[in-house]
Amino acid sequence: MKRFTTLFIAAILGSLLTLAGYEYFKKDDGVKIQYVGESPISKVNYMSGASATVPTSFADVAEKVTPTVVHIRSTQRASRQPNNSIDPFREFFGMPRNQGPSQSSGSGVIITESGYIVTNNHVVQGAEVVEVTLNDNRTFKADVVGTDPDTDLAVIKISQTGLPSLAFVDSDHARVGEWVLAVGNPFNLTSTVTAGIISAKGRNINIINSNRSVEELQEQGNTAIESFIQTDAAINPGNSGGALVDMNGGLVGINTAIASRTGSYSGYGFAVPSNIVSKIVEDLMEFGVVQRGWLGVEVRSVNSELAKEYDLEINEGAFIAGFSKDNKSAAKAAGIKENDVVVKINETPIRSSTALIETIGRHRPGDKVMITVNRKGKEITYPVVLKNRDGSVEVVKAEERSGIVALGLDVEEVDAKVLKQLEIKNGVRIKKLGNGKLARSTDVREGFIVTKINDVPVKSVKEFNEEIKKKKAGELVILTGTYEDFPREFNYAFRM
Repeated sequence: MKRFTTLFIAAILGSLLTLAGYEYFKKDDGVKIQYVGESPISKVNYMSGASATVPTSFADVAEKVTPTVVHIRSTQRASRQPNNSIDPFREFFGMPRNQGPSQSSGSGVIITESGYIVTNNHVVQGAEVVEVTLNDNRTFKADVVGTDPDTDLAVIKISQTGLPSLAFVDSDHARVGEWVLAVGNPFNLTSTVTAGIISAKGRNINIINSNRSVEELQEQGNTAIESFIQTDAAINPGNSGGALVDMNGGLVGINTAIASRTGSYSGYGFAVPSNIVSKIVEDLMEFGVVQRGWLGVEVRSVNSELAKEYDLEINEGAFIAGFSKDNKSAAKAAGIKENDVVVKINETPIRSSTALIETIGRHRPGDKVMITVNRKGKEITYPVVLKNRDGSVEVVKAEERSGIVALGLDVEEVDAKVLKQLEIKNGVRIKKLGNGKLARSTDVREGFIVTKINDVPVKSVKEFNEEIKKKKAGELVILTGTYEDFPREFNYAFRM
């Protein structure tokens, strides 16, 4: 009997120890089971760093976000073949050089109930007609409010109210390893949802500059702002401009690009962080053009090789390699020197040139920022008042740029000897012709010398710009002029 009692007590103690161990280890497995009555309904995982839980099903988030993501179809007029030579027979008979109208499609995210939508610049760039199809299949014409090629973002608007919309969340708080959903319209398949994690932050893949000519980069410098959120949620052509959201349905970023050798998803997608998006959107809605603060510096990311070459005391940060050549550098004026390493802007740590460009890109001209640099091992903080590209702190007005920007061209003065040789008294030459309204609507070529705008003589670049600024949207404009290598009069007509 004693032996039986001892065995019974030992069995009970063993069972209690087993249960205690199970409960102890169960607390740390990060998984709970929810019950309705006594029936388990789903497993949920703890969100890192938060008391809230994230369901293994993404259905609720998808249901919330999908109505806010739209399908965008853009129609461009005939594109022109890149040919700077003049064919007199083609010009004389008026034979078109176009390749027919083209269409592109992408996605957009409704950000206000009054119809403002954010998308990518490359989705609507050069579009004559932009159509938006909502999740409920209603279709509307949209107006382009403004674009920003430097971040590949654009804002468009439809005339509707009471629309579902998404709110921005702080992308700085998004962490590598967190779940995200990508919502868009890949391959014209509307309302597609994919899931993945944030696999990296602050990625610079040089995709924006890759679409610019060498001449543009030499003239304008590297003005692109790339600090992408990298995700392994499947993103394909058509997802551009769509939403990248967290598990609460907050807008973390705008899907923009993929890393692929085939043009389709092969592992990584990239999104513009919401903190950049919100600033660009605010500027475009308020001013029609982005108000971007500039430091006026050339920067490189610090690594071990750079640290060794310049005998730096640190191995990360943004190295000041030089200043803008126009003597309008806000950083230089504040006392920052070449070979300084920027390590902090306000309270934000700076670990690379990409981080510096992103952080400064969130500010406007006239904003004061505190920049901390490491100079030979010593940290020094400078107050810097940011400037605009023209070296002032004034707001850039959209109406002062919109006409020339829409035409997509640069003009220059013509030497007096050339004018005399062509037997004309005045004119300005089209130096560079981009993918603007003039190239899409006419057969004009670079080198064309404009002598008159709607029969008004133009004698200088200033007069040319002033005449274009006077023209209203939809107004017919006729450029009269000639070519140096084909001296006869040409007329090119288009509407603003």
